[in-house]
Amino acid sequence: MSEVIRQVLKDIPIPKMVRIRQRFDGTKIENPAAELEAKFAQSDVLKRIKPGDRVAVGVGSRGVANIAAFTRVTIDAIKSAGGVPFIVPSMGSHGGATAEGQAEVLHHLGITEEAMGAPILSSMEVVKIGELENGLPVYVDKYASEADAIVVINRVKPHTAFRGRIESGLMKMIAIGLGKQKGAEATHQLGFKYMAENVPKMARVMIEKLPILFGVAVVENAYDETCRIEVIPAEEMEEREPELLIEAKARLPKILFDQIDVLVVDYIGKNISGDGMDPNITGRYPTPYASGGPDVSKIVVLDVTKESKGNANGVGTADFTTKRLLDKMDHAGTFMNGLTSTVCAPTKISTYFENDKLAIQAAIKTCNILDYTKCRLVRIRDTLHLGEIEISVNMLEEARNHPDIEILTEPYEWTFDEEGYLPK
Repeated sequence: MSEVIRQVLKDIPIPKMVRIRQRFDGTKIENPAAELEAKFAQSDVLKRIKPGDRVAVGVGSRGVANIAAFTRVTIDAIKSAGGVPFIVPSMGSHGGATAEGQAEVLHHLGITEEAMGAPILSSMEVVKIGELENGLPVYVDKYASEADAIVVINRVKPHTAFRGRIESGLMKMIAIGLGKQKGAEATHQLGFKYMAENVPKMARVMIEKLPILFGVAVVENAYDETCRIEVIPAEEMEEREPELLIEAKARLPKILFDQIDVLVVDYIGKNISGDGMDPNITGRYPTPYASGGPDVSKIVVLDVTKESKGNANGVGTADFTTKRLLDKMDHAGTFMNGLTSTVCAPTKISTYFENDKLAIQAAIKTCNILDYTKCRLVRIRDTLHLGEIEISVNMLEEARNHPDIEILTEPYEWTFDEEGYLPK
């Protein structure tokens, strides 16, 4: 690191911080696995499975709460109906767009053949089953295409790069997840401007031409906990999913401050968000086709999660990062996201420094305020965990006046280790 840069940053003050608790609606299902078992018992969807049917179960890469339990319950339900289930990784280009990488992603989510009681058939090979009127091809995983029946499991939530009646959920899992890298590439080919149209159109073609029986849809509360589970027949997905999306948006956690000078994010990762950090939380979007969230001047990301396996997609959306993150970065896996989605800004390498302290000081110096000691600084672990966060002392009065904020500590100075990193 240039000594000139060190000199420029060494006297930039970092304000004292306070830990606070943000309160959100904590409604949740106490026993999600039992709830899903009950939903299957109440539904007729299992009657669609004939004895001996090979049933592909599509499971994605997101950090969905209780995903391993939901997958096991679904597999057991299929077996009870006489079906022979197997798991298909349904995650577009994630896992480095390799069969081994996608199986490893599932393994890190607790989804193994032993734990699930079903084989995992992972391949990037696809079959073309049709075309949209605009010429976009429609693909499906080869193993799924050979199955007698297909089911998918996914969380319904707002997308990070576009807005529409259908965003992230069962329809997207079908169109992009089951389509593997080729399907994801095709869906993104014309850009996010048209994703709100192309995702449901592709899913419709797949539902029409493939034996897709039903989906398990999950909605989570602001604490990353399951608050709704539904088993939805394939023909009802397009009607029901927008209603679940409205609920998911209402339950989305957020930072309860409208304006932030510097946002420090401890971890980004594909297990946190498709964009590494959820733009719905940070207010920093990779495309012009989505908006919302706080007004943030500068963002610093400090590290990438172990579960992300070096995929640092989202680092380019930040202004500053650390050498530690870049040393962990799987460049090929990260760049594949941009090549597939056609949105390359999140995969760029942002301005980096050799440690946390310098990166944070750089953000404070460039956040366009006259008095650095008045910096409105917020630190979060990641965009999934916003219950307890840190704020700078000059935000205290605003925090005290907010009905959903509790002050947990007295003001304190951040302590950095001898290498300049914050303890986590």
